[in-house]
Amino acid sequence: MRALRVVGLHEDGKSIVCEDPASRTRFLLPADERLRAAARGDITRLGQIEIELESQMRPREIQARIRAGESVEQVASSAGVTVQRVERFAYPVLLERSRTAELAQRAHPVREDGPDVQTLGEVVAHSFGQRGHDYSQATWDSWRGDDGKWVVVLSWKAGRSDNRAHWAFAPGAHGGTVQALDENAEVLLNPNAYRAPRTVRALEPGKDAVVQPTLDSVPDEPVAKVIDAPIAEPEEEAESPLPADEPEEVAEPAPRAKGKKNHPIVPSWEDVLLGVRSQRG
Repeated sequence: MRALRVVGLHEDGKSIVCEDPASRTRFLLPADERLRAAARGDITRLGQIEIELESQMRPREIQARIRAGESVEQVASSAGVTVQRVERFAYPVLLERSRTAELAQRAHPVREDGPDVQTLGEVVAHSFGQRGHDYSQATWDSWRGDDGKWVVVLSWKAGRSDNRAHWAFAPGAHGGTVQALDENAEVLLNPNAYRAPRTVRALEPGKDAVVQPTLDSVPDEPVAKVIDAPIAEPEEEAESPLPADEPEEVAEPAPRAKGKKNHPIVPSWEDVLLGVRSQRG
């Protein structure tokens, strides 16, 4: 074992420069927690650091989990390491996932009679236009499943709901093919699955419409006018004529009370009906 001597601190401020006195070969030693613990002679801390390093994920495992669909934050939380450490190994895999999602948009959906002429991106863009969704706000992603096949996912927001659709992507000639894996994916691929909502319009009366009366639509009914006039008494039934051989007796009019002075006497209803002229007092 050769002994090295400390030359000084590296220009990055995070490493120590050491040199072999015999060969003048210089070495760079990270000034990490292990070096500080060794300089203090803290054996307990050195053992704890070794256990923590052994529990961390290897770069190959980090990339495998990212390729399977996990995010950088999820992997860092599971491994108990910083996001920056995971990003160094996840970056090339994230590029692979993004590239695969782009290729899947150029693939052709599989129909009952074979692959569609249009691509997945064209069909989905048309479906979004029918529903009034903003296709530019949708995001594409992909990952590789346990069976080694790629799954492409489309995420979009409609109102307050978050929606996702999944397809199985098989790369191949002419862009490859995709098959729907859930109901949302099937609906987006079916041009007849969407029906535009019926508009509400006012119906004209008399044209197959039933008009419900309202307080404003009730017509004004004619109101009977009250006429200040005496109410006619019902006429008495006519008496049967007397025999021809018996003379008709004329009834003497009943004496009437005289009216007050200088006031005319109002005839009674009997006088009016019998045609008797009233006498003045």
